[in-house]
Amino acid sequence: MLDIKLIRENPSKIKEGCQKKRIEADIDKLLEVDRRRRELLREVEDLRAKRNDVSNSIPRVSEEEKEELISQMKKITVKIKKIEPELKKLEKEFTELMFQLPNMPLDDVPEGKDESENQVIRVWGEPQKFCFKPKNHLEIGRDLDLIDTERAAKVSGSRFGYLKNKAVLLEFALINFAFDILVKEGFTPLIPPVLLKEKAMRAMGYLERGEEEIYRTDRDNMYLVGTSEQSVGPMHMNEIFSLEELPRRYVAFSTCFRREAGSYGKDTRGIMRVHQFDKVEMFSFCEPSKSKGEHSYLLSMEEKIVQALKIPYRVVKMCTGDLGNPAAAKYDIECWMPGENQYRETHSTSNCTDFQARRLNIRFRGEKKGELEYVHTLNGTALAIGRTIIAILENYQREDGSIEIPLVLRPYMGGNTKIC
Repeated sequence: MLDIKLIRENPSKIKEGCQKKRIEADIDKLLEVDRRRRELLREVEDLRAKRNDVSNSIPRVSEEEKEELISQMKKITVKIKKIEPELKKLEKEFTELMFQLPNMPLDDVPEGKDESENQVIRVWGEPQKFCFKPKNHLEIGRDLDLIDTERAAKVSGSRFGYLKNKAVLLEFALINFAFDILVKEGFTPLIPPVLLKEKAMRAMGYLERGEEEIYRTDRDNMYLVGTSEQSVGPMHMNEIFSLEELPRRYVAFSTCFRREAGSYGKDTRGIMRVHQFDKVEMFSFCEPSKSKGEHSYLLSMEEKIVQALKIPYRVVKMCTGDLGNPAAAKYDIECWMPGENQYRETHSTSNCTDFQARRLNIRFRGEKKGELEYVHTLNGTALAIGRTIIAILENYQREDGSIEIPLVLRPYMGGNTKIC
């Protein structure tokens, strides 16, 4: 949620930000509702103050005057009751309009309409030149009995898969590897809930735009997480950090669920784009003045992990039209996939500034006379397990059909050097 003071003082900047994100929002209507809401609120507060004054004077007057004052109080109460329904209606409309606004992009975010205008800012590693035609991950998975999407389709439908045999061991190796790195960096390990109340999911900013991607249980009105950050952020709802506690960093593992709405015909084979997948996610609460540096730090952790796996990748800076609602700035890491002969997204990291913190009411006590300020929240993918397994299978395949296990993962796989 944005600061209403910022909207009142500079509506043109908010309109510009919405336009850059390609999101329609009626700022003029919001300001008009806000004006009427504040007028009625002042009127109700004045009437309540007047009623209190009358009530306080009753014990000090004569019986005859008391009747007159009681009559005044009743009239004031009638006026308040007449105004309150309209005020309640305006409060609801104001909140709904505020929730429709996205976070504003930071000034250094490139403007663009969609992913085609994202900017590649650096490339690491050289794609391997194979002396044979490299297979894609599904071919490898079938040949080595690592992935079974056909039986998963019988059980759960399309866009599901079974991981089998050493692919399972590879997943747990990746999880332990990532946790070892990040726990040593001071991240608190976490396994969060995967079911969220509507209030928590809405506060994270994913329901106004993107609800079609989310699974919901009708009976209990609970939402399944599409990424761990959605349940990590709300854990400190309505709490106040001390300055010494920041940054507060978590590394969380969870199974995630996405409907993949609008992806008809895309990545239908294999486990690149599935309804259920596992992730290791970083999340940080930090001071506003340090969130840009924290964003760079989370990106550096992602790169450290991918570089240790020795998978070629590129870092992409997202344009305004590809940011999504909560993010003010975002980077993707795209790993090289030899079986597809292209780079594919495997990681992302977003700076959501105070957008989520305002909705969640998460603050810290700053240095200026102990005043309360909203924290900034950031998230970053340490590992999207399925996609990282794809990258390993395709980049580490050998001509004899085996898969070399990355050196850094071998201690987590009983010293095995290959999958065959």
